[in-house]
Amino acid sequence: MNLNETPAAALDPNKHQAWYRGLTSYHWFVLVVCWLAWMFDTFDQQLFVLCRKTAVSNLLQSVTAGMSAKVAGDTVTSYSGFITMIMMFGWATGGIIFGILGDKWGRAKTMILAIMFYSIFTGLSSFSVTWIDFTVYRFLTGLGVGGTFGAAVSFVAEVLPNRSRPFALGALQALAAVGNMTAAALSMAIKPAVQVEFLGGVQGWRVLFMVGIIPAILALLVMRRIKEPESWVQAKKAQAKGTGKAGQKMGSMRELFGDPRWRKNVIIGIIIGLAGIIGLWGIGFWQPELVSEVVKSGTPEQNANQGYYSGLSMFLFNGAAAIGTYLFAALMARVGRRASFAGIFVLAIVAVFVVFGFMSRPDQIWWMAPLLGLGTLTIFGGFSIYFPELFPTRLRATGVGFCYNTARYLAAFGPLTLGTLSVWYGGKNMTLLSSMGGVDSGFRYAAMTVAVVFAVGLVAVIFAPETKDKPLPE
Repeated sequence: MNLNETPAAALDPNKHQAWYRGLTSYHWFVLVVCWLAWMFDTFDQQLFVLCRKTAVSNLLQSVTAGMSAKVAGDTVTSYSGFITMIMMFGWATGGIIFGILGDKWGRAKTMILAIMFYSIFTGLSSFSVTWIDFTVYRFLTGLGVGGTFGAAVSFVAEVLPNRSRPFALGALQALAAVGNMTAAALSMAIKPAVQVEFLGGVQGWRVLFMVGIIPAILALLVMRRIKEPESWVQAKKAQAKGTGKAGQKMGSMRELFGDPRWRKNVIIGIIIGLAGIIGLWGIGFWQPELVSEVVKSGTPEQNANQGYYSGLSMFLFNGAAAIGTYLFAALMARVGRRASFAGIFVLAIVAVFVVFGFMSRPDQIWWMAPLLGLGTLTIFGGFSIYFPELFPTRLRATGVGFCYNTARYLAAFGPLTLGTLSVWYGGKNMTLLSSMGGVDSGFRYAAMTVAVVFAVGLVAVIFAPETKDKPLPE
């Protein structure tokens, strides 16, 4: 069978049939390509999370020799938060730009370009000389990272039959967690702070960033075989012939925000996305720093292996999220989108309070890290299912891009806010957690304060449209 002959609705959407039964070879081809594209995308993201502290420390030392350990530590935290913020600005910008391109230019072409962006500039990050060029590379990496999601989920949503869509998209996000786990496992083998002797003493973090260039190979292998979804092709033809309704154009910002229905959906999507993204990048992905704080108070052997424990925590964090994301997709298919989102926001609040309030020993990593992953990362599986269901084909990638990435402009301040609040709380004599058997520190109180954003998402769910068992809007 020719790969471009299978339309999205090739199968009878029998909802009682297992979602994977009867899928054609082209369905599986699209799924594998999109799954790998997003998995490697998150792999690159996680490499940054695991390497940023060491990379920034090394790059600062080359121009700030002589700093005391305390000042150096404060400076590293500050610069790390700033660089993370800049990367997230790139992420947001790329998501919007590539989202519009996804509607105007095509899902396949846009996804290939986004993959090339994030992989090449991740690889170039390994050659950074100062924190300035490192920041530039992270911004450019962010452009590709932001662009991949909208193209990939729109592609899967439009090619797969309706009965398969929630599970296929849930699996896509579950594989994102697998990408995170792969990065964590790799960082345990190649420690960011240790020189790799068989490569001439190159610092571990540089080697890890170089590995991030591998996805470019995927893009080169599939770029000639992957075709645009039939629904997108037909919508493009309708626009070219002028047969569509007045004001309806591919990737039209005017229609997205001018039509009351789409405007409401994009606003709701942005708020829900904002809650999840701030929660993950402003809290969840700072778990390695929390673990380092805990391990420092352990045995000398544990203290000497902080990198190992940080990698282990993120491996468990993402492993639980990989399983939880797929289960969350099944929950959304059974009880609906709104109820599922409400439940995961409540779980996120509880998880942050328990983990950041009471983690005090390295052995607690084994159950607290998975709990935090379930609370702060599983929700992204809901985004991949829900956001494409809010918009018609001509606006789908644009709308998804706005929901998932506009929020990042505000979420980009999450890491910086966490650092600022940590310093502010550090100057206070807070004893609330210790009075409850927990641990007092400015960093922990800051994380729990930022977790208020999950309550904002919970309120937004009240006004969100329910899309369970409904066809994609056209």
